[in-house]
Amino acid sequence: MKNAFWAYWLILLGVFIVVIMLLVQSVTSNTQQDYYLVKEISEAAMLDAIDYSYYRTYGEIKMNKEKFYESFIRRFAENASLTSTYTVNFYDIYETPPKISVEVKGKSGSFSVAGDTTSFDIVNRLDAIMEGNTLSDSKLDKSEN
Repeated sequence: MKNAFWAYWLILLGVFIVVIMLLVQSVTSNTQQDYYLVKEISEAAMLDAIDYSYYRTYGEIKMNKEKFYESFIRRFAENASLTSTYTVNFYDIYETPPKISVEVKGKSGSFSVAGDTTSFDIVNRLDAIMEGNTLSDSKLDKSEN
């Protein structure tokens, strides 16, 4: 009988350790995944929003704001985790030169341990500026001929 109690305690300890590991893993992996998700989506949305006709005419890179908003929200909605609630804020969106500032707040689900409810709110902020070669005046003059 004495050995059976030790087996029960070992099983209980193993279950407790697995639960703690799952809680910690879900918080830490979501943070890193959200950061890289915002980074990659911002880059792709900026590339989608480039106005190529303006670049061919004036030789400067210009981004369309509305197209960037649409592309970012669409891509983020397709790839974001369904277990979290997100709030997306855009700051300092400039068309020329293309610059964005995006803030994504992720609110993961709350969990209770020994009566204490804990939830993690994770904020990812990203500033990005697109750089590229501009056409010189001599190239613009040759293209018009």
